[in-house]
Amino acid sequence: MKYVGAHVSTGTGVSAAPVNAHEIGARAFALFTRNPSRWQSKPISAKEAAKFKEKCAEFGYTAAQILPHDSYLINLGSPDEEGLAKSRAAFLDEMRRCEQLGLTMLNFHPGSHLRRMETDECLDRIAESINLVLAETEGVRAVIENTAGQGSNLGFTFGQIARIIDGVTDKERVGVCIDSCHAFAAGYGLSRREGYEAMWREFDREIGLKYLSGMHVNDSKRELGSHVDRHESLGRGMIGPDFFSFMMNDARLDGIPLILETPDESLWPHEIEWLYSLVES
Repeated sequence: MKYVGAHVSTGTGVSAAPVNAHEIGARAFALFTRNPSRWQSKPISAKEAAKFKEKCAEFGYTAAQILPHDSYLINLGSPDEEGLAKSRAAFLDEMRRCEQLGLTMLNFHPGSHLRRMETDECLDRIAESINLVLAETEGVRAVIENTAGQGSNLGFTFGQIARIIDGVTDKERVGVCIDSCHAFAAGYGLSRREGYEAMWREFDREIGLKYLSGMHVNDSKRELGSHVDRHESLGRGMIGPDFFSFMMNDARLDGIPLILETPDESLWPHEIEWLYSLVES
């Protein structure tokens, strides 16, 4: 079964997320558990955490369909010691929030060398950061998101992601989220069947399909291999509609959250409905 949803607003608290997801017909959802543009946020109250769980149960969402996203400020591979310490502390806080909410995954962008360290050194530092945080938490998987390779961001090749995973001690608590816009911008030709299948063959060879934990479903404003991260509404960008049909009829993607991050939120109910209409009987 396919679980399609979107990255929904938390409004005045995390308990709003499952309500907002239900209202757009989502079978899965993503959320921020804290302000994504600040290093520190107020704790989630016990009352709010209980209400979140209550609303998830009411609308039929389990942890398997929820893919929270961490703060945009976090850089687990930072060459700056102060920035690295702040990033690790913030990531630990994010993981503990997931624990509090009964969630089992935390999606994050791997990190950036800021052109001040070698690529492999940065990848190894990211793995070290993950190990440190996993050692202080339980039950939450660190889910690495591929990137477009914009600027000095790493994680735009499956080989880079594989190196991070190789450095993680507890392989049961690491996973991967594939963002379709990022993959296309990084050079993976999703628009055609042969390119789509080639991407998954490379993913399985370099990383392993067992690590696939979710997808971000986006079209791309920019062309194949641009290394520019610009999301577009489904079917209106450079990836085009065929990819989404491939995805919705691919059994390898059953059971994981498929999350829209497209720019026009008013279209989300229609995009979700359209994606399900692509499923072949």
